Amino acid sequence: MRTPAVFLLLLINFTSPAQKLLRVGVAGLTHDHVHNIMNQFKRGEVIIAGIAESDQQLIQRYKDSYHLPDSLFYPSLEALLEHVHPDAVLAYNAISEHLGVVELCAPKGISVMVEKPLATTVKDAERIVSLAAQYHIHVLTNYETTWYNTNQQVYEMINGQHAIGSIRKMVVHDGHQGPKEIGCSKDFLAWLTDPIKNGGGAIRDFGCYGANLMVWLMQGRAPIAVTAMTHHIKPDIYTKVDDDATILLEYPDATGIIEASWNWPFGIKDLEVFGVSGYLHALDPNILQQRMKKSYDSVAVHPAAYRDNLPYLADVLSGKVDPGNDLSSLPNNLIVVRILEAASRSAKDGKRIVL
Repeated sequence: MRTPAVFLLLLINFTSPAQKLLRVGVAGLTHDHVHNIMNQFKRGEVIIAGIAESDQQLIQRYKDSYHLPDSLFYPSLEALLEHVHPDAVLAYNAISEHLGVVELCAPKGISVMVEKPLATTVKDAERIVSLAAQYHIHVLTNYETTWYNTNQQVYEMINGQHAIGSIRKMVVHDGHQGPKEIGCSKDFLAWLTDPIKNGGGAIRDFGCYGANLMVWLMQGRAPIAVTAMTHHIKPDIYTKVDDDATILLEYPDATGIIEASWNWPFGIKDLEVFGVSGYLHALDPNILQQRMKKSYDSVAVHPAAYRDNLPYLADVLSGKVDPGNDLSSLPNNLIVVRILEAASRSAKDGKRIVL
């Protein structure tokens, strides 16, 4: 019997035998998060079976930076899949291109992990869900915050230990000074600031983190309505998309507030949860605070079972872990895309959108 991921993510077990290294295909190099898989490759944590990229300057840059051989590169994902059959394909391309990756991989029985969010439209997300079911593959979504020890502990304290009672409010602050300001590559900026390829600006780039965490904390429940507003604070830099957003998620018994921005004075990814009897604040991956009626204390943070995406992906592919409704799962991330699409509509039309 497979163990639900929500429990495995809370186990602490670093004594198990080393896993067989995954052989992965890489779809695209335009997403700066691709440096994560490159560094994992450099540390000997994964085998890269092939890289699909057509842009020669990008190919040369990564060849030089990570000492990659010519033999790894293919001009397209189709060409890559004609020559190799990886355990999974990891997508590091524009969000609007995620569906195309799944359409190529699914008929070959190859599972896919994309960078957040799953898709730019509900239509694309639903098609991905349909393909995954038809071809019996996994399609997972990778978020940096999934691997935060504090977030995993907050979930267990709320839904396992009932440490602060039922959830009443959730607040997430996500973002940084702006992608151009922090030095994102021109290849990344080209689609990150495109309203079609990314679906929007900060509302999509950082709104997805809060939606993902809140649906998870609410144990897979979608909000009943979404209301959002956006700002265009730096139109001279971000000409086509918003750079600041506030999204309100309405539950029958709780409220979620997502503050997503490219205008913070520093990088931030935190999580606050107010319950009936107390409050938890995950300030970053390793600092957690708890406030009760008469106390305010730091909480000792325990290492989560997974430190990054690769061991988790390996366990999903082997059948050891059932993604269920966890942070990487399709059910969660389909709801995330519904929330983001509703948020964009709400901000544009000035209306509350019922899901």
